[in-house]
Amino acid sequence: MSDFFADIPKITYQGPDAESRMAYRYYDKNKKVLGKTMEEHLRMAICYWHTFCWDGFDIFGGGTFNRPWHKVTDAKEAADAKLDDAFTFFTKMDLPYFCFHDVDVMAPVETPQEHIAELGRMVDQIGDRIEKTGVQLLWGTANLFSHPRYMAGGATNPDADVVAFAGLQVRECLNATHKLGGSNYVLWGGREGYDTLLNTDLRQERDQFGRFLSMVVEHKHKIGFKGDILIEPKPHEPTKNQYDRDVATVHGMLTEFGLQNEVKVNIEPNHATLAGHSFEHEIEMANALGVFGSIDINRGDPQNGWDTDQFAYDLREVTLVMYYILKAGGFGNGGFNFDAKVRRQSNDAADLFHGHVGGADLLARALLGAADMIEKDELQAFKDARYTGWDKGHGKSLLDGSLSLDQLADVAKNENLTPAPKSGRQEMLENIVNDAVK
Repeated sequence: MSDFFADIPKITYQGPDAESRMAYRYYDKNKKVLGKTMEEHLRMAICYWHTFCWDGFDIFGGGTFNRPWHKVTDAKEAADAKLDDAFTFFTKMDLPYFCFHDVDVMAPVETPQEHIAELGRMVDQIGDRIEKTGVQLLWGTANLFSHPRYMAGGATNPDADVVAFAGLQVRECLNATHKLGGSNYVLWGGREGYDTLLNTDLRQERDQFGRFLSMVVEHKHKIGFKGDILIEPKPHEPTKNQYDRDVATVHGMLTEFGLQNEVKVNIEPNHATLAGHSFEHEIEMANALGVFGSIDINRGDPQNGWDTDQFAYDLREVTLVMYYILKAGGFGNGGFNFDAKVRRQSNDAADLFHGHVGGADLLARALLGAADMIEKDELQAFKDARYTGWDKGHGKSLLDGSLSLDQLADVAKNENLTPAPKSGRQEMLENIVNDAVK
């Protein structure tokens, strides 16, 4: 283990008046809110890739971070060093979960045999760290987008040999997630789409995607994995179009392939905005369709139209999202994963802590505000009043299918209905949300 984090104390709750910036001001993991602790509600996780794998590289320049594990020349020794420092960070942050891609924790390999052996070696070490620290795995996933073989996708690749290699990675990573006690397994199709229709058989690739998903679900049941299988929607970037562009699209695809009761979604706010939606829209769509699973909590930059993966900062937005999550019953196996990275200029060890401390406190504040909204629930009371009439009379008959179009029209005619427009009270409702932001 390096001394990279040696000067950083373990992060503890010190309250809103804390003098230290290395402290939680709002996240008190043992504080009870609506009958559960903050830790139980939020189920926060630290991601392995942005936090420990990214070296600050972007398309315009090389890495700026120069972490100790980046300096180790032997690939396996570098993976071991990264793992040591990762679990030091996890324990100092005192958050309950982490997430990883298979290649995040491994030394680079090329052959299937090498992949199986190296991932197995690291999974054994991760299992030891989990047992010693108590930090648990929220979810695992296989990286089917970084290696050049996946330039045309993983499951949707036109080359069946590439799809076979993707199948190997997913099988091994799902097995590893099961062995490590993970709560979920995520399928993020970073390149499951196309750049041009000129070289793409759209129907073929969709069929491949559907069958691949079915095989993953079949394997889940074969090995006895009790967690959720999740898909993370994203509309584009790096591809022009991705087949899993948003929650509604994913649900339609799952329904097409008979998987709507087997697979849920892992929602990312930055992906929601890239799809032209709000974060809250995607949450409520997932709730409405019964596929809400987990969240990668981050944000984009409104002046930058790409996936910047910054730590969330919009308290109003996250408070409203938290309200919708709590109203739907809260997380099951999912949680809030900090799929966020510090900026290229934030190159000190302390910056990793500042980003995550701020992220945890934002979620805690949002939880408190959402709980206040639920205890009063003026939003729900207004909605209930607005939709009065759908649980009786012709409203109920329309929904249960016992009314024809002729009969519905005759209701209006025979009762001489002349309904007047009623205010949606949007400004008042927005004020209610603003009042809850603390």
